[in-house]
Amino acid sequence: MSDHLIIFDTTMRDGEQSPGASMTKDDKIRIAKALERLRVDVIEAGFPAASNGDFEAVRAVAETVRDSRICALTRAREADIIRAGEALKPAAANRIHTFIATSPIHMQAKLRMTPEQVLEAAVMAVRTARQFTDDVEFSAEDAGRSDEDFLCRIVDAVIQAGARAINIPDTVGYNLPDRFGQLIRNLRERVPNSDKVIFSVHCHNDLGLAVANSLSAVQNGARQVECTINALGERAGNAALEEIVMAVRTRRDVFTCDTRIDTTQIVPVSKLVSTITGFPVQPNKAIVGANAFAHESGIHQDGVLKHRETYEIMRAEDVGWSTNRISLGKLSGRAAFRARLQELGITLNDDRLNAAFARFKDLADRKSEIFDEDLQALVSNEVQTSLAEHYRLGYLKVCSEMGCRPEATLEMLVDGVEKTSHASGSGPVDATFKAIEALANSGATLLLYSVNAITTGTDAQGEVTVRLEKAGRVVNGQGADTDIVIASAKAYLNALNRLAQPSGRKHPQL
Repeated sequence: MSDHLIIFDTTMRDGEQSPGASMTKDDKIRIAKALERLRVDVIEAGFPAASNGDFEAVRAVAETVRDSRICALTRAREADIIRAGEALKPAAANRIHTFIATSPIHMQAKLRMTPEQVLEAAVMAVRTARQFTDDVEFSAEDAGRSDEDFLCRIVDAVIQAGARAINIPDTVGYNLPDRFGQLIRNLRERVPNSDKVIFSVHCHNDLGLAVANSLSAVQNGARQVECTINALGERAGNAALEEIVMAVRTRRDVFTCDTRIDTTQIVPVSKLVSTITGFPVQPNKAIVGANAFAHESGIHQDGVLKHRETYEIMRAEDVGWSTNRISLGKLSGRAAFRARLQELGITLNDDRLNAAFARFKDLADRKSEIFDEDLQALVSNEVQTSLAEHYRLGYLKVCSEMGCRPEATLEMLVDGVEKTSHASGSGPVDATFKAIEALANSGATLLLYSVNAITTGTDAQGEVTVRLEKAGRVVNGQGADTDIVIASAKAYLNALNRLAQPSGRKHPQL
């Protein structure tokens, strides 16, 4: 029988550190439910000490999820750990994940602490965390650039203090697979009582090696991998959950372990995370990209038709690629609509359900076929409108014809007051954004404008992502509509509304 490889998902914590990927409490609950259906072992729900919003989000996830262990991240500080313990109280199963940097550059330049002080702080953190839970994980931040002898000392000390999982992060994506795997093997062989704990890895993708380093660690005895959906994360991102899981599942001839993941949920969860964060999945992304199982070459097509395994090492349906068309339409009732949302893991209170149902009816009048992705986008729009709306679109008219400069006329509610604006631009979207800014005067800088079709067909909804920056703060706004210009206006206003929300976040690196 193969060993159990623990999948530790940090999409809602490390993934949220991607510029503009900040998630609301409702967003995190939706993702957590999807991860639970995916059968993720450990869900790192956030960093409760960052803000009251993060604390409430972690608590809400702890109250909601029953079949996965809920984890909260803390620095090696007593106040952080107490805060995490409070947030995790409702969880059916919980974990506190505490960390401190161990590399010379981090200890000297960032912490300004000696190795002995770092070791003392690590032991204190683990002992404090054990007052709240029996399941404590310790991470040596920037372990990949740490002195191996010191790593052995600190790992030994925290095991004695009560840590049950030891995480070895490649915080800056510096390591190479052979050396990183050897580091895991050396620690397991050199540290006393190493057989009493689970060794974990948390790899970043700065050199494009996060998955390779993680898999090398697994081959050398690591039995937990920390990863994210769609490789979301700070800078170049983290190891992709879907790639780790399918590599281990597909290459059973190499790996002596397997996960408990329900792989048929991979694509639906990927699409949900993409919708909520506004980070589209590139078409050629492994496993979850739109082209991952597409064959253009005639030779490839011929081979697949004769025998699928000539060019496919996995079945598309095994990871959730399947026909997802549903029978809902403009004649469908509220009960059928609610039932389908529940099948997708979406639960709305009566007021939100009524609002979402009205949006569904409007969409069904404009679109001949409704897909699950349409419902996910529709519900995301409904959640976004629950933000404090300083700005709301009332009316939009755009004139664009060949040889003439496009113009936009719109009516907006600004803190409940109707205001109108008119502007011209290089295109209809540019004119719309300028008309909005004439009223909002936000001072924000547009960093990204992206359009993706939610489904296929010329009547598909377009999903627009707008990324704005102001005073160092970056936010994403999303909007969906069968009219791309209207979707663009919704996305821009959603980003402005997010900018108006207090942040108070201070995320740590791991």
